[in-house]
Amino acid sequence: MNNQQDKNTEQAFPLLTPETILTLAEQQLDCRCQAICRQLNSYINRVYELETVDGQGLIIKFYRPGRWSRQAIAEADQFTLDLDSQEIPVVAPLLLQNGTPQGIHENVAFSIFPRMGGRFLDEFSDDQWLAIGRLLGRMHQVGSATKATHRQTLHPLKTTAEQVIFLTSGSFMPPHVQKPFENICAQILREISPFFTQTETIRLHGDCHFANLIHRPDQGFFLIDFDDMVNGPPVQDVWMLLPSYHQESLPELELFLEGYQTFRPFDRSSLRLIEPLRAMRYIHYAAWCAHQSVDPGFTRNNPDWGSELYWQEEINDLNKQLVRIQQAPDQETGNPMYR
Repeated sequence: MNNQQDKNTEQAFPLLTPETILTLAEQQLDCRCQAICRQLNSYINRVYELETVDGQGLIIKFYRPGRWSRQAIAEADQFTLDLDSQEIPVVAPLLLQNGTPQGIHENVAFSIFPRMGGRFLDEFSDDQWLAIGRLLGRMHQVGSATKATHRQTLHPLKTTAEQVIFLTSGSFMPPHVQKPFENICAQILREISPFFTQTETIRLHGDCHFANLIHRPDQGFFLIDFDDMVNGPPVQDVWMLLPSYHQESLPELELFLEGYQTFRPFDRSSLRLIEPLRAMRYIHYAAWCAHQSVDPGFTRNNPDWGSELYWQEEINDLNKQLVRIQQAPDQETGNPMYR
């Protein structure tokens, strides 16, 4: 998305008044809503909590124009419906009047979800690591059945290279830090790209961290928010759940893999992608912030973003991550996790 698209987005969302939102939900679900419309935190989309007169909680999400095509949104919706049809615990969108999960209002796509209560856990017990492994193994079994042709494929020379170009071609950083940033990004991409050859690529959640995994004491874990669904290596859905870096999370990985392999084989050699994927995530997050920097709410909450100090810290983090990648144990000789 370019800056003009970001500006167009800000012009589109103010059209979403509470009256409009409630009317859309009532028309699409053939229900009556109470006079409740609470906006939830989301810099990218516009998300609101509603409630029907019979007490059913709803979440309505309006997708930021220009971020995803309607086909890409439909593929994320379809993935969650595929998972739901196999009784895999996800929060799937509801079908609307047109028989699909996607509605359109003033050229803005939206979906409606049932509200799902639960807790976010930032630490997991041994049994919970096994359960998460089983859940992701089942999800990836479904995800491997077909590709998402309108979704990005996670690869350093595709998604990450594009993000570097976006960051360095705009006015997001002081000119004198641009070259050091470009240099460290180029070094990282050269170093990690060979790791992605002959790597399995399937449909993934894409943003599988603890805040997108809710726990209900009587039902276990549920996956939510497939907005960043992507095609990529299965390990992408694993590493953000780990408590620390790869070599410091070996016990948790073993428990996870024990659960995962109950339902699906796991290529242990792909564990070498964990730290490269972390480096890619650093760049991805900087690009995400750059897209949001036109939003007044983002700049109020992140006053230091885009400063010289911010970019110097980003460069330092990337340099440290490059060293971590280069010093990782050799997969052929040094680490039983890869065998």
